[in-house]
Amino acid sequence: MTILDLCYELEEEKRKEKAMNAARRKKIDNLIERFELLKEEVDTLMEEESAAYENLSENLQESVRGQSMQEAVDNLNNAGSSIEEVTGYLESAKGE
Repeated sequence: MTILDLCYELEEEKRKEKAMNAARRKKIDNLIERFELLKEEVDTLMEEESAAYENLSENLQESVRGQSMQEAVDNLNNAGSSIEEVTGYLESAKGE
């Protein structure tokens, strides 16, 4: 095997690696897109629950039902933040 053959093999391996990396990055991009859609849905639910809570009378807001609704809003907010964090990790994993 000549040096030229070795160079050719090395270049071919680099080309294949780039193609595989591009495929993996595409999969990560697809995951990010799905998480972004999920984040939008969570935000919508949080806004709806928050609006429902705000429409309660003050007495009902302080009731067990009101407290449960406020906890749901807080939990949905936390879920949205967690989705953003996951998306950030995926962006970092792409290495771009």
